[in-house]
Amino acid sequence: MPTKALIAAAAGLLGASVSPAASVEQLQGERRVLIVAAPMTGDARLATQRRMLAGWARGAADRDVTQVTILGDTVTGADDDAQALRRRYRLAAGAFAVVLIGKDGHEALRSDRPVVARALEATIDAMPMRRAGQR
Repeated sequence: MPTKALIAAAAGLLGASVSPAASVEQLQGERRVLIVAAPMTGDARLATQRRMLAGWARGAADRDVTQVTILGDTVTGADDDAQALRRRYRLAAGAFAVVLIGKDGHEALRSDRPVVARALEATIDAMPMRRAGQR
């Protein structure tokens, strides 16, 4: 079972809350959701993803992104059950995945490898809701 320190450390690359108040579904319409799933805290791909997004908090905030992290059976950043999120977004328990969900609930990006912030920004900036909000 993860300790509080491990849960806090895994709370998200973008400052996700350890005590979330909303489910992924409740965030839709207001926020884009970046799901990062890994089988365990020590996963090398998770460490790489964290490094790739370490300085992206401002870019994420400007684009209304909330990160939800699934580590084993623990979810941070949203008030959802890990197994339910894995089923809903087709995330294998033993695999690493990054999934970007648009405000309208569509899956905008999916990768089984870490994703650089620039790729996330380009994907979000091309979304119709983002372009409409920039006018």
